[in-house]
Amino acid sequence: MTRRKGWHDGDKRKKPMSDAINLAEKLASFDQKWSPRTVATFNGHDVMVVKVEGEFRWHSHPDTDDFFLVLQGEIEIRLRDRVVTLRAGEIFVVPKGVEHCPVARKEAHLLLIEPTGTSNTGDAATAAERNPI
Repeated sequence: MTRRKGWHDGDKRKKPMSDAINLAEKLASFDQKWSPRTVATFNGHDVMVVKVEGEFRWHSHPDTDDFFLVLQGEIEIRLRDRVVTLRAGEIFVVPKGVEHCPVARKEAHLLLIEPTGTSNTGDAATAAERNPI
């Protein structure tokens, strides 16, 4: 099977991606929890992987939805009126402005997609630094 080369917009020169991105390899390259790593960009959005364990903080994003895809493990997305449980292969989109608190009882791996520059806590002062890998 031939792999198609894609384009990414992290560089204004629009260079082609060099190859497919292996998410398992990217996740194996770091240990920090709740610290998203950008693996690609497209159309003004960051595609990130993150390792999570324990409880994050209650927060909301006033200007954007929050996309979660579980790659490995299980997480809960606590909302003020219910809890959404996600297992590997499942997604959930938290609507913009909705307060939520992600929780993982054991380590889980996620893929997140957010507009570039979106704070993971909803507050730039407390946000994790965005690190490309």
